[in-house]
Formats: sequence, C-alpha cells, structure tokens
Amino acid sequence: MSEELNLVKDLAVILIAAGVFTLLSKALKQPLILGYIIAGFVVGPHLGLFHLTSTEAVEQWSEIGIIFLLFALGLEFSFKKLLKVGSGAMIMAGIKCIGMFIVGIILAQLMNWSLMEGIFLGGLLSMSSTTIIIKAYGDMGLKNKPYAPLIFGSLVVEDLIAVLLMVLLSTLASTGRFEGGQMLLALGKLVFFLVLWFLVGIYLIPTVLKKARKLLNDETLLIVAIGLCFGMVTVAESVGFSSALGAFVMGSILAETLEGERIEHLLGNIKDLFGAIFFVSVGMMVDPAVIGAQWLPILLITVVAMIGILFFSSTGALLAGSGLDTAVHAGFTLAQLGEFAFIIASLGCSMGVMRDFIYPVIIAVSVITTFTTPYMIKAADPALRWLHKVLPESFLKKVNSTTSDDFKSRTDKEDNVWKSYLNLVFLRIVIYTVLLLAIFLGSDYFLGNLIDKWLGNWSDGARNLLSVIVTILIMSPFLYGLTMRSNGLRKGQNLLSRMRHANMWPVISIDILRILIAVAFILAVITSHYELSWIVLLLITVVLLIFAIPVRKVLKDRFTLEERFFENLGANEKREKMRAPITTTVRENLEKYNVHIEAVTLSPDSQFVGKELRSLPFRKKAHVNIVKISRGSQSIIIPSGDTPVYPYDRILAVGTESQLNEFKELMKDEITDVQIGFRSEYSSPSEEFVIRPYVVDEKSFMNGKTLREMSLRNMGCMVICFLRDNELHTNPSPDEPILQDDLVWIAGQESSVGKLE
Repeated sequence: MSEELNLVKDLAVILIAAGVFTLLSKALKQPLILGYIIAGFVVGPHLGLFHLTSTEAVEQWSEIGIIFLLFALGLEFSFKKLLKVGSGAMIMAGIKCIGMFIVGIILAQLMNWSLMEGIFLGGLLSMSSTTIIIKAYGDMGLKNKPYAPLIFGSLVVEDLIAVLLMVLLSTLASTGRFEGGQMLLALGKLVFFLVLWFLVGIYLIPTVLKKARKLLNDETLLIVAIGLCFGMVTVAESVGFSSALGAFVMGSILAETLEGERIEHLLGNIKDLFGAIFFVSVGMMVDPAVIGAQWLPILLITVVAMIGILFFSSTGALLAGSGLDTAVHAGFTLAQLGEFAFIIASLGCSMGVMRDFIYPVIIAVSVITTFTTPYMIKAADPALRWLHKVLPESFLKKVNSTTSDDFKSRTDKEDNVWKSYLNLVFLRIVIYTVLLLAIFLGSDYFLGNLIDKWLGNWSDGARNLLSVIVTILIMSPFLYGLTMRSNGLRKGQNLLSRMRHANMWPVISIDILRILIAVAFILAVITSHYELSWIVLLLITVVLLIFAIPVRKVLKDRFTLEERFFENLGANEKREKMRAPITTTVRENLEKYNVHIEAVTLSPDSQFVGKELRSLPFRKKAHVNIVKISRGSQSIIIPSGDTPVYPYDRILAVGTESQLNEFKELMKDEITDVQIGFRSEYSSPSEEFVIRPYVVDEKSFMNGKTLREMSLRNMGCMVICFLRDNELHTNPSPDEPILQDDLVWIAGQESSVGKLE
C-alpha cells in the first residue's frame, strides 16, 4: 500500500475510534477530551490492537491541531477582553499561577526530578482547562451565576500567561540554565514583536477585510483567515518563536475585526477535526507500563494539583475582594489541568529537558482531574455551607463585605487626572517606539540590501545618503505620531493646567521627552551610516528640536494613522454595543449588589404576543422590572404598562438572581434563539440606555417622596432598586418612600437620567 493510502488508513482508524469513544463520553456525560484520549490509548502502539504505519504524519497533523486550537483560542481571546476582565481576575490568576509554579518546583524536587523538569512541571500545573470549564458550566447551567464572570476572566488571563510561559520555557530549555539577562532579552523580544504584530495587524487587516467585504463569502473568508494564520505562524517561527504563538496572535488580531465572530464560526468544524487528532495523539502516548510503574507520582501530582489549585485560586479570589462564595466556587471549578499541560509537557519532552516517562504521567493526571471536574464543581456548595458553619462570624462578615467605592466622590481628583494622562503618554511612547524600532531594524536589513543590489555602482556616500533619506521619510509619520498631542492628551494637559498652573512644567517636560526620543531615532539612523563628532550631533539635535515645533502645528490636522488604528480597534466593540441590550460596565456594576440582567427574545408562538405589559405576570409572579424592549432598530426604554409585546421583541429584565430564575422559568416556553432586526453597524444607534446610582442627600428632590409622587416614568426613568442600611430592596412598590442616604439605581435614557443628577 502506498504511503498516501497508509496515511488515509491511519486517519480512518483514528477518527473512527475518536467517534466511537466520544459518543460513549457524551452518553456518560463526560468531556469529549476524555473520549479522544481513550481513543488514542486504544489505537496507540502500547496496547497493540492496531498498527499505525504513518506515526510521523499523524504527529505532524497533531501539530497542525495545536495551531488550530491556539488560533481558535485567539479568536475567542482578544487583547481588549484582557483589559476588561478587571483586576480581580488578574489577581486571582496571578496568585494561582505563581503559587502552583512554586509548588511544582518543590514537588519535583521531592520526587528527585531535575530542576528543569520541576520548572516545566510548575508551568503546566498552573493552567486550568478553559474548554472543559466552559463546557461543564454550559451543561450545568452555571454560566449566569454571579461567580462565573470572575472564573472566565481568570481563564482569559491564564491563557495569556500560558502563551508567555511557552516562549520563556522554550528559551530556558534551549540554554539549559537560567540566565537572567538572556531571559529578560527574550521577554523584551517577545513584547516587541507582540506589540509590532498587533499594531500592524490591527491597522492593515481590518481595513483590507472591510474593503473586500462584498467579495468575501464564507469559503473565501475561511481561506483568507487560515492563510493569515499560517502566514503568522511562519513569521513567528522565522524570528525564533513557536508556531502556537503565531497562531494565537493572528487569532487575537482577527478577533478585533468585524469578521472575527464569523471566522470563529467557520473555523469551528476544522478546529474540531484537527483538535481531535491532537488529543488522540496525546492518548497514543499513554503507556500502561509507565503508568503502572509511576502510579505513586501520578497519585501524588493529582492530589497536590487539585488541593493546590483549590487553595491558591480561592485565596486569590478572596484577596481580590470577591467574597467567600465566589472564592470557593472558583477554587473547586479550576481544580484540573488544562490543554496547555499537554502542550508544555510535549514541549519539554521534544526539547530533551524532560524524561519520556513524564509525558504519560501528566496525561494520566490530566485525565483524572478532567474526570473529577463536574463532581468538584458540585462539591462547592456543600463545602461553602460547611465553611459558613465552622468559620467565625467576624471573618465571614469581613470577607463578604462590599463597598461602593466606585460611586464615592474622588478625594484627590488631580491624582486621577495625572494617572490617566501618564497612562496615555506611556501608551503612545511604547506604540510608536516599537514601530520606529521595527523600521530602523528593517531598513538596516532590507533597504540596505536593496540599495546595494540595484544601485551598486553608486558611491558609498550616495548610497548612505539615499538610505538615510528614505528611512527618515518612512519614519516621519510615526515620528510625528510620537511627538503630537492627541485629543486625549490635549484635554488632560488643559485640565491639569486649570487645576494648578505649576502642572504645566512637568507637562512641558514630558512633551520635550517625547521629542527627544524622536530626535534620538533620527540620530540613530544618521550615525548608523556616518561617523559624526558630538558637536555635529548636538547641532543636528538643536536644529531638529527647532524644526519640530512648527512642523507639529502644520501636520496636527493631517495625521490619520492613529485615527484609522483606533477606528479599526473599536469597530467590533461598536457593533457589539449596538447589539447588546446593555453595556458591560453597567452589568458589572449592578452585579456587585446582586442585581442582574436577563435578556430574552419573545417567540412568535408565545401566548404573551400582542398583550400589554401590565397584563403579563413579569412583575406579579417573577418580581422583575422590564426596563427596555428592543424591536428591530427601535428601542423602547422604560416601557409603560400599555406597551404591547410582539414576536421577536428583545425584552430586558432586571432583578436579583432568584427573581431572574423565576423569570426564566416563566419564559422557558415563550422565547426563541432566533433574533432578527439587528441594526446595521452603519446606521446610527438610538440614545444610550443607562443605569446609574444616585445617592439621596438632604436637598435631593427624592428625599422623603414615594415613587408614585416622583412620577419618574413621565420623565423616561424608573427606580429599579435601592440600598438602605446595606440591605438591597428590589422591585420597590409605588408607595415606597425614598429616604436620605439611600443609594438608588435609576434606569432610563441617558439624557433623562442626567437631568436628575
């Protein structure tokens, strides 16, 4: 049989076995990954039931599987999503990863493993499984629980940490020893290329896809996306990084485009296919003889991993101020090894820094912890009830206390303005410095070789002069971008100068610093081709500084690079904002007070269709408030009791978790997954719907009045809940009075709510 047909036969065996065992996994309500690994074990060489002839080809296909898994992860990731997960998720993920990394090194030493093996063990023990947790939460109906956002946010942070770990561990393994300078150099190189790829990708790719949108059917878009993925994989490997990093970066870039969601959907089946081959190849590495011989390390690592992850995750959540309930659920949920454990272990074995028996040990640990995941999640509630019984009341009160600092007046407004201003300055310097450095390095390599090839008969002085002029011309828009004052910087500077005139001196110093960095790049280009004395360099610097001021004034209204970049970066978010019934910020602020939001789409077969809100049981039975109805491009904010509901209306309800559970139970036969009439991203959105807190003071018009007396609905607003003496009151009756020092949540159109402040 030819080699090609051998590969087909091997793939047939692998995929049939994967299909059979995934069916069994679904029947037993276990994760599909378990089915894939067991299938790999059955068809693998150690059991001897089948003989695969093209194991090298299967390994190559599994590497492609890793590429598609990381590409899909990048599509789900988005760097902007990392900025939105909040400090709580970062703190929890950071404490968990650092703690388990140290535990892994100590555990390896206790088992007489080498230091390098301990470092890799610590790295793979730090990662929980995003795929398994999301699947388990979906199957168990836990995605809308109050603790779910923190857990999902920490998984996003862990995914990024895992990608960084892969790069750093590869560098460490290649040198065979820890060298601080080399590791910092590798980290700096990683940051440089990540920023460069992200900036160039966000500027170019969304623009091209937007212009070619009419030509991109599903087939063409899928081919373009996979081509971009493999192109970035090639670029990443050419500069010394892994293929997985390149795939992840391109996925995160495409996630910011308007086509990101569509690409993710189109890629689903391909990712599942190659992902199945990868996990089956993982199962093929399971050696029963090794597992039998290493049962004690497997048991020890399993117990330490589950207990350690539970402890550090819960501790991190508590230190992040999330409360005991969230901390316990987070700890029990994350207590398993994720897909990155396979990848990191495979990396260590392939680079020769981990012994071969460790790989099947890690697989066995991962299989055990994956199998126990649903049971660990279910065990969180009994554990929480037990902790409430045994822990002191004072401790419980302390860890569960929440504050409303977000709504307190700033004690030092100037410090906050300085913080925002310096963040903008730092971001601008980093972005443009990376771009200018890339141009400088690229010019030295590509432009120099091109000029030498095509203009070799020119004198050295002429070639050097041409190279300097062309390089500076290419740099010029980015040099200006580095030194210019954007609208955000200008507003910050004006505000600081109004607060205190002395603030202008450090602001001017920062402007001069940015100009000096730009001048330094120009001097670097010149001195790379000419040897000049320090006097000449000083004269050039003075001339450039004098020339920079009028040039900035001439070009300030003609600079479009930055506008295009941020337009591309925010396009997807702008569309999602139009589609979403309520902003993420509002949702997160409400959840701090156990007030949640549920949006459902009314089915055309619902018994409620055509009826007025006042006749429906939403408020009487479920005790929720209907604050918004989206109907095609129309948004009905604070609908009156006379408002009828129609098929495919998107109804937004606000209430506590228990009230919304009653609402969902009431609506379970009345809703549909189909959503129609979404507004095009090119049409103008209606006025924004907001929910804002309002602290009632002595002079407030609300003080002492009932909701009926205030008639807020006539103003396009309504009170959905209020805090009084740390007790939340939801769904208040019309005759409920509002008292001084109450924290009242008011929903309505932005202009209407703004009039109350």
